Amino acid sequence: MNTWDRLLAWEERHRFIVDLAGTAALILVIAPATALFGFTGLSPIGTGHSAWLGVALVAPLAWRRVAPVASCAAVYTVALLHVLLGTPVAFPADLAVLAALYSVTVHGPRWAHRVAMATALLGSLVLTASVRSTLLDPTAIALGMFAAVLALTVWAFGLVRRSRRETLEALVDRAERLEVERAQQGRLATAAERARIAREMHDIVAHSLTVMIAQADGGRYAADADPAAATRALGTIAETGRAALTDMRRLLGVLRDEPSQPGGATTGGAEGLRGTPAIGTTSPQPAADDLDTLVEQVRASGVRISMVRMGTPRPLPPGVGLTVYRIAQEALTNVLKHAGPEPTTTVMVQWRPDGIALEITDDGRGAAAGSDGLGQGLRGMAERATMFGGTVSAGPRPGGGFRVRATIPTPGHAGQPTHDDDPTGPVSGVHPIEQETT
Repeated sequence: MNTWDRLLAWEERHRFIVDLAGTAALILVIAPATALFGFTGLSPIGTGHSAWLGVALVAPLAWRRVAPVASCAAVYTVALLHVLLGTPVAFPADLAVLAALYSVTVHGPRWAHRVAMATALLGSLVLTASVRSTLLDPTAIALGMFAAVLALTVWAFGLVRRSRRETLEALVDRAERLEVERAQQGRLATAAERARIAREMHDIVAHSLTVMIAQADGGRYAADADPAAATRALGTIAETGRAALTDMRRLLGVLRDEPSQPGGATTGGAEGLRGTPAIGTTSPQPAADDLDTLVEQVRASGVRISMVRMGTPRPLPPGVGLTVYRIAQEALTNVLKHAGPEPTTTVMVQWRPDGIALEITDDGRGAAAGSDGLGQGLRGMAERATMFGGTVSAGPRPGGGFRVRATIPTPGHAGQPTHDDDPTGPVSGVHPIEQETT
């Protein structure tokens, strides 16, 4: 912004002060001029009265932008008064009428400048009638027409200036609205990213800690009878903890940008002797192909689990693959937490032409299982599936146990409904599975 722009901005913020100073300077010129007209005898109301009438005609211009309607009304009233008193047309303060018309056209409401223009035309007729007694009819008519044309010209210039001002105000308003919308979009994106990170943290922490607790309990019970089993349990705990720590570091690493150190190292340090990667280190997100590893990890916790694949596997987008993996991970975590001792679990992955279906069933406690009262796991599964147009159903199985079923369309089929053997049909979100008839 240059000096001129700053000056205009200051003038816009201090309209009344600027107009008041300009009006005061104008009065210092108008008052002596009107007094001179009265002194020369051109005004029948005398020198003093002419000067005060000129001041009264110009003074309302101090409010021409802060109160344009009131200012214009005051100027028009004084102008009508001096015409009725017989003051000559050459009265210098008459220019205030044109200034008031211009100001109300630019800064006033639409109805006000239209009324002001109509009043100015009416005033030209009054002027013509008032000077017919001293001037010839053609001269009086020409004078009235000149006043009307002059008022129309000033009104036209005011309309052009008003249009430009409204355009600038519309542009400024649009820029402000765009800035607000951009800020809102940033907040929404931040909230969505926080929700995604919260889901990832829940899946990582809940699953890993559940596996570690199960291994710790099993190792404690087997420590006396089977030391080798206790050793294997400790190894599984260490491996699970390292994997969870790596995932959490990868996830939290996106929340901050570590400054680089000389030599390309980060403040988090390079991979150390203990094999832990740096905070900024990233690794591929898990996908549907990693379900075998997940099943093996749960099997190492002592759960009898089997995996069944149906159909022809095909590559999935990273988001869909991650969703399938996280849903299976959350369902197996719930098996470890709620199914009870030694449940038998089956993971079925069915590749369909229009999507992928995932079903995790167990013969555990089912409806008799307790709840932590939070419900974040089932809600997270539903949110993940809904993002890709899928559905999740979860509930007790007839005869005991629990079942989680997820159906996710593959790209190109997101708008097509999927059908499975669930008697309730696909419903968006999480809903309990109805009991099947025997």
